[in-house]
Amino acid sequence: MRSYRLIAPAKINLLLEIVGDRPDGFHELVMVLQSIDLADHIDLKPLMGDRIKLHCDHPQVPLDENNLAYRAAKLMQDCFPGHGGVDITIQKISPLGRGWQGGPPMVQQYSWD
Repeated sequence: MRSYRLIAPAKINLLLEIVGDRPDGFHELVMVLQSIDLADHIDLKPLMGDRIKLHCDHPQVPLDENNLAYRAAKLMQDCFPGHGGVDITIQKISPLGRGWQGGPPMVQQYSWD
């Protein structure tokens, strides 16, 4: 695996309405989101073995399986065994909660070896 720097753009949730129930226990939602000019930065570096290490400069961001980045890395390991571990560093720029939504990382932004 190469090392990557990803950008996770923030957006503001302007409307969230529950419009129904799904058979899997989740809700059907209608959302209106507006992108904004803030983004978290995520650095991924390969590790030997199957370890997932997670670092973040914001004290309220969980650094275990409660973090979506950790769960995504674990899912990748489960789907593609034998590709090693990953060291994930999140520079949190967008605020937590209160209608703010982090976006999916944009892999094409930066990469380095």
